[in-house]
Amino acid sequence: MYLKSRAGILPSFQPYQSFQLSLSQWVGTNVPAIVPWALSFANGMAILGFLFGRVHRMLPGRNGAAKGIIFGLIGWVLMGLIFFPLIGLGPFAIRAGLGTAPAMLSLGMLLTYSVVLGTVYFALDAWNPTFSR
Repeated sequence: MYLKSRAGILPSFQPYQSFQLSLSQWVGTNVPAIVPWALSFANGMAILGFLFGRVHRMLPGRNGAAKGIIFGLIGWVLMGLIFFPLIGLGPFAIRAGLGTAPAMLSLGMLLTYSVVLGTVYFALDAWNPTFSR
């Protein structure tokens, strides 16, 4: 998201702002802008990392990148069908009015993260087979 912002990619697509507005509606008061960012960071760092650590051996693929792609695709579908509609952007953020660009951007971001995650887990497993047991 930082690179998206710095490079000027889809400047009108601001999912953190949509998330912030939704959070404010849910809790009934203004939510600081740092909250949706921190929740997204914690989700990516802790929850998704932990979940990948638990399921990576069950994912199809012969290497970490392939397993990461599968994990990223699953995450993208869930994000597109659950998270984006939950924050008012519709399935795959189609209500953002930008066509398929937000969906493709989120796919690229999730695949980048999950391929790196898969590659790191694969390398750690090769280095120490008891790492993720």
